[in-house]
Amino acid sequence: MSERAGTAPLDPRLVETAYGLQSTLGYTMTGWREGFAAIAMPLRPIHMNRYGIPHGGLYGVMLDTVMGYAGSFTGDPDHRVFAMTLSLTTNFLSRPTTDVLLAEGHRVGGGKRTFFAEAEVRDDAGTVVAKGSGVFRYRTGGTT
Repeated sequence: MSERAGTAPLDPRLVETAYGLQSTLGYTMTGWREGFAAIAMPLRPIHMNRYGIPHGGLYGVMLDTVMGYAGSFTGDPDHRVFAMTLSLTTNFLSRPTTDVLLAEGHRVGGGKRTFFAEAEVRDDAGTVVAKGSGVFRYRTGGTT
Protein backbone atom coordinates (compact mmCIF):
# COMPACT_ATOMS: atom_id res chain seq x y z
CA MET A 1 0.00 0.00 0.00
CA SER A 2 1.60 3.17 -1.15
CA GLU A 3 -0.43 5.74 0.79
CA ARG A 4 1.10 7.14 3.92
CA ALA A 5 -1.20 7.50 6.90
CA GLY A 6 -1.76 10.94 8.28
CA THR A 7 -0.80 12.95 5.19
CA ALA A 8 -3.82 15.23 5.74
CA PRO A 9 -5.00 16.40 9.16
CA LEU A 10 -7.74 14.19 10.59
CA ASP A 11 -10.97 16.06 11.34
CA PRO A 12 -11.20 15.80 15.16
CA ARG A 13 -15.02 15.64 14.98
CA LEU A 14 -14.75 12.30 13.18
CA VAL A 15 -12.35 10.60 15.60
CA GLU A 16 -14.21 8.49 18.11
CA THR A 17 -13.32 8.40 21.78
CA ALA A 18 -10.92 5.55 22.49
CA TYR A 19 -12.78 2.41 23.54
CA GLY A 20 -11.51 -0.24 25.98
CA LEU A 21 -9.36 -2.38 23.69
CA GLN A 22 -7.95 0.65 21.90
CA SER A 23 -7.01 2.27 25.22
CA THR A 24 -5.42 -0.93 26.51
CA LEU A 25 -3.36 -1.61 23.39
CA GLY A 26 -2.52 2.06 22.82
CA TYR A 27 -3.24 2.59 19.14
CA THR A 28 -4.53 5.82 17.64
CA MET A 29 -6.30 6.65 14.40
CA THR A 30 -4.04 8.57 12.03
CA GLY A 31 -6.20 8.69 8.90
CA TRP A 32 -9.83 8.13 7.96
CA ARG A 33 -11.71 8.99 4.81
CA GLU A 34 -13.95 7.31 2.25
CA GLY A 35 -12.62 3.79 1.68
CA PHE A 36 -9.50 4.25 3.81
CA ALA A 37 -8.42 4.11 7.46
CA ALA A 38 -5.05 4.10 9.22
CA ILE A 39 -3.85 3.56 12.79
CA ALA A 40 -0.50 3.64 14.58
CA MET A 41 0.60 1.67 17.63
CA PRO A 42 3.85 2.15 19.54
CA LEU A 43 5.02 -1.26 20.76
CA ARG A 44 5.22 -1.86 24.50
CA PRO A 45 6.33 -4.86 26.58
CA ILE A 46 2.70 -6.03 27.00
CA HIS A 47 2.48 -6.52 23.21
CA MET A 48 5.25 -9.11 23.06
CA ASN A 49 4.89 -12.88 22.97
CA ARG A 50 7.20 -15.29 24.77
CA TYR A 51 9.77 -14.97 21.94
CA GLY A 52 10.03 -11.23 22.51
CA ILE A 53 8.31 -10.25 19.26
CA PRO A 54 4.84 -8.72 18.85
CA HIS A 55 2.04 -11.23 19.37
CA GLY A 56 0.31 -12.12 16.11
CA GLY A 57 -3.03 -11.18 17.64
CA LEU A 58 -1.93 -7.54 17.53
CA TYR A 59 -1.71 -7.74 13.78
CA GLY A 60 -5.18 -9.28 13.64
CA VAL A 61 -6.62 -6.48 15.78
CA MET A 62 -4.94 -3.81 13.70
CA LEU A 63 -6.01 -5.34 10.37
CA ASP A 64 -9.59 -5.86 11.57
CA THR A 65 -9.78 -2.31 12.91
CA VAL A 66 -8.56 -0.47 9.81
CA MET A 67 -10.62 -2.61 7.44
CA GLY A 68 -13.80 -2.08 9.46
CA TYR A 69 -13.25 1.65 9.64
CA ALA A 70 -12.34 1.85 5.93
CA GLY A 71 -15.84 0.65 5.07
CA SER A 72 -17.63 2.75 7.66
CA PHE A 73 -16.68 6.33 6.85
CA THR A 74 -19.57 8.76 6.37
CA GLY A 75 -17.81 12.11 6.81
CA ASP A 76 -20.62 13.21 9.12
CA PRO A 77 -19.96 12.97 12.88
CA ASP A 78 -23.73 12.93 13.52
CA HIS A 79 -24.30 9.95 11.19
CA ARG A 80 -22.10 7.02 12.18
CA VAL A 81 -22.12 3.59 10.53
CA PHE A 82 -20.90 0.42 12.23
CA ALA A 83 -19.71 -2.86 10.74
CA MET A 84 -19.27 -6.41 12.02
CA THR A 85 -16.50 -8.73 10.86
CA LEU A 86 -17.79 -11.83 9.10
CA SER A 87 -14.44 -13.22 7.94
CA LEU A 88 -10.84 -12.21 8.58
CA THR A 89 -7.75 -13.68 6.94
CA THR A 90 -4.33 -12.75 8.32
CA ASN A 91 -0.97 -13.56 6.75
CA PHE A 92 2.18 -13.09 8.80
CA LEU A 93 5.09 -12.02 6.60
CA SER A 94 7.93 -10.74 8.75
CA ARG A 95 8.74 -9.20 12.09
CA PRO A 96 9.13 -5.49 12.72
CA THR A 97 12.53 -3.82 12.80
CA THR A 98 11.31 -0.76 14.73
CA ASP A 99 9.01 -0.15 17.70
CA VAL A 100 6.03 1.45 15.92
CA LEU A 101 3.41 -0.46 13.92
CA LEU A 102 1.30 1.24 11.24
CA ALA A 103 -1.79 -0.28 9.64
CA GLU A 104 -3.66 0.90 6.55
CA GLY A 105 -6.91 -0.53 5.27
CA HIS A 106 -8.90 -0.06 2.07
CA ARG A 107 -12.47 -0.95 1.18
CA VAL A 108 -12.16 -2.84 -2.10
CA GLY A 109 -15.76 -3.71 -2.93
CA GLY A 110 -19.16 -4.68 -1.69
CA GLY A 111 -22.73 -3.53 -1.71
CA LYS A 112 -25.50 -2.23 0.49
CA ARG A 113 -25.12 -4.73 3.36
CA THR A 114 -21.61 -6.17 3.08
CA PHE A 115 -18.20 -4.95 1.98
CA PHE A 116 -14.75 -6.34 1.34
CA ALA A 117 -11.49 -4.83 2.55
CA GLU A 118 -7.75 -5.38 2.45
CA ALA A 119 -5.05 -4.09 4.77
CA GLU A 120 -1.43 -4.32 5.75
CA VAL A 121 0.64 -3.72 8.87
CA ARG A 122 4.17 -2.40 8.56
CA ASP A 123 6.73 -0.91 10.90
CA ASP A 124 7.68 2.73 10.55
CA ALA A 125 10.78 1.73 8.56
CA GLY A 126 8.47 0.28 5.88
CA THR A 127 8.87 -3.45 6.60
CA VAL A 128 5.53 -5.14 5.84
CA VAL A 129 4.86 -7.55 8.71
CA ALA A 130 1.30 -8.71 7.98
CA LYS A 131 -1.44 -8.49 5.37
CA GLY A 132 -5.09 -9.31 5.64
CA SER A 133 -8.44 -9.37 3.93
CA GLY A 134 -11.92 -9.40 5.35
CA VAL A 135 -15.64 -9.47 4.77
CA PHE A 136 -17.80 -7.12 6.82
CA ARG A 137 -21.51 -6.56 7.29
CA TYR A 138 -23.05 -3.23 8.12
CA ARG A 139 -24.85 -3.47 11.42
CA THR A 140 -28.61 -3.22 11.12
CA GLY A 141 -29.68 -0.09 12.96
CA GLY A 142 -25.98 0.76 13.26
CA THR A 143 -26.26 4.46 12.55
CA THR A 144 -26.63 7.12 15.20
